[in-house]
Amino acid sequence: MRRMLVVILALLLVPLGLAAAAPGGRVNVLCSPNQPWCDAIKAEFPRATGIALDFVRVSSGEALARLRAERANPSFDVWFGGTGDPHIVAVEEGLTEFYRPRVWNDLREELREAVAGKYIPLYAGILGWIINPSILREKNQPAPRSWKDLANPGYRGLIAYPNPNTSGTAYTFIATLVQLYGEAEAFDLLKRIHRNVTEYTRSGTGTPLLVGRGESAIGVTFVHDAIDHQIKGFPVTYGAPAEGTGYEIGGISLVKGARNRDSAIAFIEWALSPQAQPLAAERGESYQIPSNSKTAVPRIAPRFQDFRVIKYDFVRYGTAAVRDRLVERWTREVSTLPK
Repeated sequence: MRRMLVVILALLLVPLGLAAAAPGGRVNVLCSPNQPWCDAIKAEFPRATGIALDFVRVSSGEALARLRAERANPSFDVWFGGTGDPHIVAVEEGLTEFYRPRVWNDLREELREAVAGKYIPLYAGILGWIINPSILREKNQPAPRSWKDLANPGYRGLIAYPNPNTSGTAYTFIATLVQLYGEAEAFDLLKRIHRNVTEYTRSGTGTPLLVGRGESAIGVTFVHDAIDHQIKGFPVTYGAPAEGTGYEIGGISLVKGARNRDSAIAFIEWALSPQAQPLAAERGESYQIPSNSKTAVPRIAPRFQDFRVIKYDFVRYGTAAVRDRLVERWTREVSTLPK
């Protein structure tokens, strides 16, 4: 009789979403890192907790658009990974809510301070470029040394970078130029670089593949993605501009109104642990700096001390007003220009 009552009670609670955190529950993840890392969390989180995990892999800009479209009835419980600017937009617009994890004080202080408690830092990555030296040699062109070099007419048809309407990598690029040069000069530079662009990819991870295959010679990307392609055997090198570059603090956010809130919190706690964070490098083909100070940094991960990194203003450039305006301006003034 007691067993029967438990079953009846469970059946009554499931429609209300109250049984979701129990072993055998489920969490739905909007996953923005590389596909292999998403695959790794899908395999390992259920083993660690007994909670099933489903995910959809989309880039940061697409993830934000998806959350906006589903505001009234969210189908996801957690947003995992992706550049930080859209995570700030999401919490500002009430699409996500800030959750303070138990390991908050173990997260790297410089990352916590930079995001000002708007979202949970998951990792950090440095913006730069990936280069195919053989293509540059064929075209008798030098490797770039600065962002302004990308406007070199000799690079005509040799550059790729993502579209900021769908990619957080691309928005980080635009926001970096604005912070370095001021908005007017940055957009003048983007217009001149546009003449050299062979393709605007949908996501930041698409650019390194074009360069690795020799379809482009230079691609704007995060340095850790360039390293990943180098490890895979593509004939590429990487670097960052001498005058300074931006960086990302990839985030993890609890979706507001999540149907499986308790399971989502269990996932967030697990994803930030020193047991789960190494999956990025070990199984996920991702070599960022993990946010938990107790997690070892992968040996091949790019270090901040090896590059000239600017003091990126995450709070200002993560606001919806600033981000949406800059993306709309790029779409209107840059993408529509003839090449």
